[in-house]
Parts: sequence; structure tokens; C-alpha cells
Amino acid sequence: MQELLIKDNPNIEDKIYTIRGVQVMLDSDLAKLYECTNGTKDINKAVKRNIDRFDEDMYFQLTEAETKSLWFQSGTANSMSRTNPYVFTESGVGMLSGILHTPKAVETSKAIMKAFVAMRHYIMDNSDIYKSITNINNTLIEHNNKFDYIFSKFNLNGKLLEIGDDNKEYIINIFKEAKNELIIIDSYLDDSIYSLIKDLDINIILITSDKKKLTINKKNINIIYDNSFHDRYIIIDKDKCFMLGSSFNSLNNKTSTIIKIEDIFMKNKLLNIINNSLVKR
Repeated sequence: MQELLIKDNPNIEDKIYTIRGVQVMLDSDLAKLYECTNGTKDINKAVKRNIDRFDEDMYFQLTEAETKSLWFQSGTANSMSRTNPYVFTESGVGMLSGILHTPKAVETSKAIMKAFVAMRHYIMDNSDIYKSITNINNTLIEHNNKFDYIFSKFNLNGKLLEIGDDNKEYIINIFKEAKNELIIIDSYLDDSIYSLIKDLDINIILITSDKKKLTINKKNINIIYDNSFHDRYIIIDKDKCFMLGSSFNSLNNKTSTIIKIEDIFMKNKLLNIINNSLVKR
């Protein structure tokens, strides 16, 4: 992720990124600066021939999440190859300059080293700004991960995956997280829900709107009729909250998205509404 930029020399300083708390440069940018004939291939070959010279703190490959974050912040990774890029720290660039044999190697290395020094001073002089931007970037990464979870329900063509029975198994595993109480809210619940909860030895509350569809009679299952809920929810021990895209009755024949409600404000608001509904009963 690109956290700080120095505009004095956009040809180099703008190509220095902060990843894992250190300043690095992409192999593709270095290949251009060093005028490597075969691009990153020349970089990779040079490193492999001298791999014993490169420690982990000098040269490493970005993870998929880091690559996505870098693209999200600067647009750079969008034009990269299909594999995650490699990056070089300041010491790694210094080592690389000694093993590359290009016409501009010496001249370029001096300029890159000066850029790293300038970046380091800039960060020290603007530490408060740096911390603020880092916090913003961390928040953006967190949001990206949440979106990745949602989009993981889609295939490459943007259509929903046919999950089928796997959805049912996933729901059961969520139910099993409950230690004391499980609340299920679905206006269209019927007796088919019993197959999902029959093995649970905890207090179970079913909130639905149709009195005719539920005939379950079990000591640990309490049925409440309330038509004020539009969406489907799972509440685990009045702590974890999940929202289900379709009715529990359709788990076998419809693809559905299950989302955990992480937002504290939204979760507390939902829990208060549910608690008020239970108190009225």
C-alpha cells in the first residue's frame, strides 16, 4: 500500500511504498529504472543467481491481500502480471544494484538510495500524518476483506455460486457456536427448521409470523409470533449476529448469502429490537 509520497522527484520517490512497515520498491519499477531489457525477468534471474546474498528483510513476494491493497491505493498493481510481485527494501535495492549489469546501474542506484533517504526523513518529520494515514489504510484493508468475503459468493462471471446442501451445513456450523441460546428469526419458518436444530441442547427461540407452519413441540424450543421482522437473522448468545439472504426453508433449492454483522452500532440496534420483542412476550 502506498502510504506516503514525496513530490520532489516523482520518477523515484513516488515508486517507494510502505509495506509491512518498511519502505520498498516493486520489481517492475526497478526493472524500468535499471532499463532491464527483459523487464522483471532480468531482475528475477539476477536474484536467483545470487539468492544467498538476499535475506528475508531485503526481498520478498507480496501476498494477494497486499497486492490488492497496493492496487486499491495507487492503481499500480492493476497492470502487473498474474503472479504477486516481488519487492525490494533499501538494502535489497543496494544488493541488486551490485549484481545487475546495465548501462544505468551505477547512476540509477545513487538516485534510488537518495530517494530512500529522503523518504525516511520525510516519514520522521511527519510521523503524526504517517500514523493517521496508516490507520486509514488499515481500515480500508479491513473493509476490502469484508467485501472479499461477500464477493467470494460469486464466480468469475459474476453469477451466484450454486451452493446447495453446503449452505445447510454452513448454517448448522453457525448454530453450533451457540453455548447457551440461539435465536432464529424468519417470517416464513416451518417445521423443516427442526432438522437444523434437533441436536442442539441449548435454549432455542424461533421468531416467525405464521402460526400455522410451526408445530414443533420440544422443551428447549420456544416459539414467538412477531411479524415486525422483514429479514432473516441468527443471534448467537446475544452476541454474534448473522443475516441470511433467503428463508431457512429455501436452503436446499436456493443460493443464499450469509453475512456476519460486524458493525457494532448495527449489531447493538438489532439486539435491542430483539430484546424488546422478547420482553413484550
